[in-house]
Amino acid sequence: MTDAEIQDFVTRFAAAWAARDGKAFLELWHPEGLLKTPMVGRTVKGSELDRLLEVQTQAAPDFVWQLLDWTSRGDVVIVEWQTTRIVNGQRFSWRGVDKFRIRNGKIAEETVYCDTAPLRALGTGEALQPITRF
Repeated sequence: MTDAEIQDFVTRFAAAWAARDGKAFLELWHPEGLLKTPMVGRTVKGSELDRLLEVQTQAAPDFVWQLLDWTSRGDVVIVEWQTTRIVNGQRFSWRGVDKFRIRNGKIAEETVYCDTAPLRALGTGEALQPITRF
């Protein structure tokens, strides 16, 4: 991919999140592409991305995704992001990184890396405790 093609991909990916547009996500993906994320209990097919977005929107209608940074090498694109939403009247945010393998301009594979501990603590009502106290 050229630098311009990579920039276009990152821009379209961020725009799809900003609009929460299932069709825009589907246009980014190979139908046989695979999404691996700790947020879902199984690997998601590219053809299912619009439905996954519907489920996420129902669960968190105020969810906002923001692009923080990105880089690439060959057919691999790395995107750093932050998401926010209001939980129990307070702003809650967390960060992560997505690693994409791009084939013919579309996502063949996406792996999401993020710390799910804050989300799990939020779901159970437990206080998040640091692993190392310093």
